[in-house]
Amino acid sequence: MKANYIENFQEWEKDFSFYSEVRVRFSETDMYGHMNNTVSFTYFEQARIDYFRHLGILMPSAGDENMKSIPIVADLQCDYVKQVFFDDVLRIYTKIARVGNSSIDIHYLTKNQKDEICFTGRGTIVQMDPLTGKSVPISDEERARLVSLVI
Repeated sequence: MKANYIENFQEWEKDFSFYSEVRVRFSETDMYGHMNNTVSFTYFEQARIDYFRHLGILMPSAGDENMKSIPIVADLQCDYVKQVFFDDVLRIYTKIARVGNSSIDIHYLTKNQKDEICFTGRGTIVQMDPLTGKSVPISDEERARLVSLVI
């Protein structure tokens, strides 16, 4: 397995502790019964939201007029290792890999019910001002808290 964001797979893998579990639905598969390649990104999204909730990072409400910043996905990557099929149970592991000035790099590791690696991924979440569309620095307090979570 070779993804450009993983230097040492064993070291990278051991740093995951949080995961969300999903069961592959029939509607997420193609005529051969394997998961459509776009579904992994939906799983990453749900795992990221679950992870943020677990960490106490609140997602802003769309109706909140006092919102100073919102998290947006700046990029997202998936590397496929093993086919996934209808009714497979997947664990989507999620971790913060790096905290930048206004961004957070998130890494993902997905395993099936046999504990086999199916796909990995990474993405950058940027804190953005909803009025200007420009990135906003993460506060020192929040940055320190996030950095403490990076293993």
